[in-house]
Amino acid sequence: MPSPALKRPTTPHGAGLGFRRELLDALEAHVPSVIDFFEIAPENWIDMGGAQGRRLRPFTERYPFVCHGLSLSLGGPAALDEILLRKTKSFMDTHDIALFTEHLSYCGDDGHLYDLLPIPFTSEAVSYVAARIRRTQAILERQIAIENASFYVMADIAEMDEASFINAVLAEADCLLHLDINNVYVNSVNHGFDPLAFIHALPVERTVYLHMAGHHQEAPDLLIDTHGAAVIEPVWALLEASYRRFGALPTLLERDFNIPPLAELMPEVARIAVLQQAAQYAHRQHA
Repeated sequence: MPSPALKRPTTPHGAGLGFRRELLDALEAHVPSVIDFFEIAPENWIDMGGAQGRRLRPFTERYPFVCHGLSLSLGGPAALDEILLRKTKSFMDTHDIALFTEHLSYCGDDGHLYDLLPIPFTSEAVSYVAARIRRTQAILERQIAIENASFYVMADIAEMDEASFINAVLAEADCLLHLDINNVYVNSVNHGFDPLAFIHALPVERTVYLHMAGHHQEAPDLLIDTHGAAVIEPVWALLEASYRRFGALPTLLERDFNIPPLAELMPEVARIAVLQQAAQYAHRQHA
């Protein structure tokens, strides 16, 4: 159960899209009806003033938003960036954004590494990361959701598998889970595990938000999480399985590179919405 001092954030519903500057002109002209919410990286907008900053406000007044952090480095050795967190809280309060999510990884030490690196799956790391998440939640005054990250090299020391590590962090930090479906699939190929078993090892009661994205196939046994391509069929199948497990949670399409025109992204957002509707119908039939 969440700490009584922390607010469990409300989450948006339906299908969402990342709020990218490359798409802003098209979105200002017309927001397709299939988009229920947007996701934003607060680091890219917190200190944004002038005309660009003013362009955001009409959207946060009309649509729910989620904040997805890029640089907090929850598992890193450097001190937690509490200045960034306080700016993030002010930004979220200003724009009435309830949910903040971050990667269960680290991305810096003395400087930013511009990559997400895996945390060793040890009990010591669980305690270390959980303490930093608790401090993050105390500053933001709300529970956050941590996202399972893709990774390519296993740490030399591992006392547990990835799903067990995630569960331990969730319990000790008393936080929520942001489940990236593509990351599950990428890791399952790169590290040779069953993605369905992984999903069924995660807690239903803490899972609140989903991501969908594409990746690059470097080799039959090596996938690179790029967010720069269309979602492939096995990942769509894994999303359907996730809806059966967790219900039709709010789900966002990530496209961070090779961003096509807005109209070309809409079929994937629409497919998310269709799968959600099917999941909801199936749930009512079995209720």
